Amino acid sequence: MKLKHPALIDLIQMAYSAEKAAAFAYQGHAGSVKDKAAKVAIKQIEIDEWNHRQEMLELLHLYELPVSKYYEFRFHIVGKIISYSCYVIGWFMPYYFAGRLESGNVCEYFRMKSYFNELGISAHDQALYDMGIKEKEHEVYFYNQIKDSKWLPFFEKLFRWSGTNSFNNIDLENKSPLDESGHYCKK
Repeated sequence: MKLKHPALIDLIQMAYSAEKAAAFAYQGHAGSVKDKAAKVAIKQIEIDEWNHRQEMLELLHLYELPVSKYYEFRFHIVGKIISYSCYVIGWFMPYYFAGRLESGNVCEYFRMKSYFNELGISAHDQALYDMGIKEKEHEVYFYNQIKDSKWLPFFEKLFRWSGTNSFNNIDLENKSPLDESGHYCKK
């Protein structure tokens, strides 16, 4: 089946490639931290990103969509640069920018779900919901690592993200079930 929704097609292609960038970034992030528990947690987040990439690849194949060579190149370079930078920019910035990135990524999956639903396709709702929630879990993890840092107020003012100022409206403590999640990311 061919999709006739340019925004959805672009979002699937971009998400596929961006997940690789995120996974590369987390390789560097995990390598740069000294705490063993943090290494394990960040490594698990990297694995989650590779799993999301695989799920996006399955959608690309299912709808006979090509992988974007542009996005693959762009996000490969971005991911590698971020990965290497984690070794030189200190401990705070990798956590902060990972949390900020994950905060925005949450809505990619809920937008995808909405776009599919516009086409009358609900077969991917659960997978997209689960990926969006997983990205929110990542955001919360990263925020919790920096929430007491003296740098947070400055970065929040400059980059407009913190645990109390998220780019999505999901509250993991009171999350809506799949069939009531249509209000997520409708800002």
